[in-house]
Amino acid sequence: MNKHLLALLAGVTLGSVAGHTAAQSKAEDLGEITVTSPRVDTVTTKVPTAISVVDKDDIQLGRQQLGLDESLNRIPGVFMLNRYNFSQDLRVAIRGFGARSDFGIRGIKIIADGIPQTLPDGQGGIDAIDLASAERIEVIRGPASSLYGTASGGVINIVTEEGPEEPFVEGRYSYGSYDFQKYNLKAGGQKDKLNYLVNIGRYEIDGYRGNSQTESVLANVKFRYDIDATSDLTTIVNILDSPLAQDPGGLTLAQVQQDRRQAAPNALLFDAGESITQQQIGFVYRKEFSDRHEIRLRNYYVWRDFENKLPIGIGGFLNIPRGQVAFQRFFVGGGGQYTYNGDRNRLTVGFDIENQDDDRQNFINFAGGRQGPLSLNQNENVSSLGFFAQNEFFVTDKLTLTTGIRYDEVEFDVTDKFFADGNQSGTVKFDEVSPMVGLLYSPIQEVNLYGNVSTSFETPSTTEFGNPAGVGGFNQNLDALTATNYEIGVKGVVPQWWALSYDAAIFMIDGENELVPQDIDQNFFITAGETERKGFELALSANPLPGLTTSFSYTYSDFEYKSFQPIINNNQLNFNGNNLPGIPEHFGFFEVAYNHPSGFYGVWDTLLVGSLFAENANAVEVAGYGVSNIRFGYTKNIGNVEISPFVGINNVFDKQYFSNIRINDNFQRFFEPGPELNAYAGLSARYNF
Repeated sequence: MNKHLLALLAGVTLGSVAGHTAAQSKAEDLGEITVTSPRVDTVTTKVPTAISVVDKDDIQLGRQQLGLDESLNRIPGVFMLNRYNFSQDLRVAIRGFGARSDFGIRGIKIIADGIPQTLPDGQGGIDAIDLASAERIEVIRGPASSLYGTASGGVINIVTEEGPEEPFVEGRYSYGSYDFQKYNLKAGGQKDKLNYLVNIGRYEIDGYRGNSQTESVLANVKFRYDIDATSDLTTIVNILDSPLAQDPGGLTLAQVQQDRRQAAPNALLFDAGESITQQQIGFVYRKEFSDRHEIRLRNYYVWRDFENKLPIGIGGFLNIPRGQVAFQRFFVGGGGQYTYNGDRNRLTVGFDIENQDDDRQNFINFAGGRQGPLSLNQNENVSSLGFFAQNEFFVTDKLTLTTGIRYDEVEFDVTDKFFADGNQSGTVKFDEVSPMVGLLYSPIQEVNLYGNVSTSFETPSTTEFGNPAGVGGFNQNLDALTATNYEIGVKGVVPQWWALSYDAAIFMIDGENELVPQDIDQNFFITAGETERKGFELALSANPLPGLTTSFSYTYSDFEYKSFQPIINNNQLNFNGNNLPGIPEHFGFFEVAYNHPSGFYGVWDTLLVGSLFAENANAVEVAGYGVSNIRFGYTKNIGNVEISPFVGINNVFDKQYFSNIRINDNFQRFFEPGPELNAYAGLSARYNF
């Protein structure tokens, strides 16, 4: 292995010049999209990996803006559940990574304006992502630890819009079913050397099911100060206040048949839900020393207070010592990278350093959500350090070789402050080397063939490290998940064929030490020996007529346990050959959008999801579904004022489906029903100065 790594490292450092090839310049002439998620500005079709982008209209125009899935459903390989349970957060899976998570986002690196939303322990969240000010979202589909370290089975990069040259102020109000209301006030512009964008929003919704009420206020501010023609400093401030996000809980099938809209009895009994406050500030400095040299430096700070009442505790049929969870977090980090651009290759080297400090307390949960005695009190400190290098060597104008390598150290340190069950203090350390190599061949401008071998690793999070004995410290039986991705694909843009854009990829991913939840309420995890993921992804879009756009995507997923024989409750089980739960074998998306020169627009989309398994034994298969949505609106300019009313209808055909499946629930409470036909409407008014 060391010889292979040295060879890859040598490939990274090949040559001492970098730059844009003629082929890349031609690709830009085709109107293709430039992305930043590969750590350098690159045209999507010139990256030897699967990468997708959604733009501002797909994110904002006429959207309800409840979750990322509204705009990301169009991306193949990305499967999402749980839009309507804000206490559990959206479950995002990319090629199966993240499918196991019943709270937060696992296995995927989340980044917003250069600031990680994924912690050093690999736990990610999107509750502070401001969709109302997002310019674009980039998604790397597949392992990318050579660039981003732990939890990089995929990457989601959100970029906030910048203020336009002409200053503006915009107000937006929307309302809808289940007492949904959302208010936004946004302003932006350019004043001398200062570019600014400010957005403040508030939303509330009672929810389709019982015990689903949510309230949240979010402010997102982005300032860019142009120091001179070659350097700038961007400051990002983000503030979240979510005092209420109730958890309706999972239902058994019998409970679903009785009343789809009911909350789980335990969710009501223990007042399940969470509250969050978070403040974030980050800085990104960029300096060009010449056409060939550039540096970028990042520094960020996050403070988060979290309280959560789980639907478990004393007073029901369970007697669990951790029904209420609270922590105070301080997350600090930074990093830097240097890029050298020359004639035949582009070299980027850099580092990331982060520290996560959590003061965590657990309490016994009594009926009514009353806080009982303290049951856990510990400080959890996670530090990470990573060094990476990536090189693009332009062998010819048509052939590019990309190599990369990264070294990471992640250390978990627990200081136990609760000695009633003994001192569980300890330290666990992981170190991983993550190489990648990719090749891209463009015989003509419209065709880009590529292949890559990339890797990822993922440590258990502090919560997943929870001791099965119900005390503090670590579960010593867990190790880091590692995976290797083998992928070939083709992508491009064909202007003469209705501006056809296409992207197809075939992949196979071998994984070891897959982290698997054993008990969803207690979040105790075990490790699967080996997994294998095989799949096919296809995305097409075209403009057959002026103003008319069609989009289609399809994903085939054959994900299974190759070696998994856990011992549960003293019983030896055999899950070899079983499908990984939480991911359908087939899912797809289709959309038709029309924009008339008069300002009218209409969009019809349909998400088709095949059946999936709810647990490792594959004994419970959840039926597939198809859900269609429609939104339309009108934009009218009257002098300096732009008025935009809009209407949306979700689940047009009133289909019954499950918006979330709770994987491996011990009591068969797998099901969270999705809402029936529902609607929203709104109005935005913008004044351009």
